[in-house]
Amino acid sequence: MLLRRAFLVGSSAWVAAIPLATWAATRPAAAAPVYGFALGVYAIGRVICHQLPLRSFHLWGASLPVCARCTGIYLGAAAGALLLRDSRLRIRANRFGGQARLILLLAFVPTAATLAFEWSTGLMPANWIRALAGVPLGAAVAWAIGMVN
Repeated sequence: MLLRRAFLVGSSAWVAAIPLATWAATRPAAAAPVYGFALGVYAIGRVICHQLPLRSFHLWGASLPVCARCTGIYLGAAAGALLLRDSRLRIRANRFGGQARLILLLAFVPTAATLAFEWSTGLMPANWIRALAGVPLGAAVAWAIGMVN
C-alpha cells in the first residue's frame, strides 16, 4: 500500500514537473528558485532521456525536459497509478502474478514497434505517435508496482 501511494505521488509530481519546468525555464524575469527548479528537472531529464529537441514536445518555445516517448511513458505511469489507487480496479497479484512479465512485455510492444521502425527505416514517427506508444508501458509498470503490495 505504501509503495503504491509513493509511486502515485512520485509519478504525478514528475508528470506535473515536466511542463512546469518548461514554463519556468522560459520566464524572462523569474526568480532564482524558479530557474533552479527548471534546472533541476532538466538535469534529471538529462540523466534518464536523450532530450533531443526534434524528438520532444515543445511548450512556450522550448522543448520539454524529456522526449515525447518518455513523456508518454510517464503519463501512462501516472494514469495507471491513479487508477490503481482504487483497490477495486487493482488486478490482484495472485491472479496474474505468474503472467506479470508477459503483461509488461506486451505493453512494451508499441514502443518496440516505433523503435524498430526508426532503426530500420531511419524515419521518425510523429512525436504524438511516439508518446502514445509509451503510454501502455508506463501503465503496465504502474500496474506491476501496484501488484507488489
